[in-house]
Amino acid sequence: MASTAAQRHQHLPGLGRPWLTPLYDLASWVFGVGALHQRVLDDARIGPGDRVLEIGCGTGNLALRAARLQPRAAVTGLDPDPAALAIARRKARRRRVSATFDQGVAEDLPYADGAFDVVLSSLMLHHIDAESRLQVLREARRVLVPGGQLVLADISGPPAEPRGLLARLHPGPRARDGLGEDLPALLGDAGFVQQAPVRHTTPRMGLPIAVHRAVATS
Repeated sequence: MASTAAQRHQHLPGLGRPWLTPLYDLASWVFGVGALHQRVLDDARIGPGDRVLEIGCGTGNLALRAARLQPRAAVTGLDPDPAALAIARRKARRRRVSATFDQGVAEDLPYADGAFDVVLSSLMLHHIDAESRLQVLREARRVLVPGGQLVLADISGPPAEPRGLLARLHPGPRARDGLGEDLPALLGDAGFVQQAPVRHTTPRMGLPIAVHRAVATS
């Protein structure tokens, strides 16, 4: 479904330029993002009947992996980029995986309060400007049931200088503005109790990545 909110927020495509979107899946494979997605799902421990939302799903790789690993879960992916969503839907049809893909923005989720049991986010939050990140996390909390969980993987801190090909290609300063240092406080302000973060570095990406698991307070 289209969301008018998507038109009110600027967003950065996964590779920084819209014309690179068809190459996103190839880049994900080259940089080993699949291993990071598996780590996110290992922490999420999605069960039968869980309602799962991935914010910033891009071309759907994490959402589709979740639906394939737990076919009795109801998985939804949300992204503002219609081109990426079209790719995700084609992959779901081709692989015969049941998942829903909606257009919208994480700052203004088009879902009711308590609509989900699990929210996932992978390498998305640093694409959001620093002033809007708390709103994104508050929206994630709003759509979670009390006791629901957020599993979020993102850059764990600003590298001193770009390392590796992805770090050099990555668009803009948002990747290097202290997200890792700020995230625990932001999670608390948004209404989450954070579990111990698991630091996970993917060498081929050239950027330090941390996986955070947080539980929505009642």
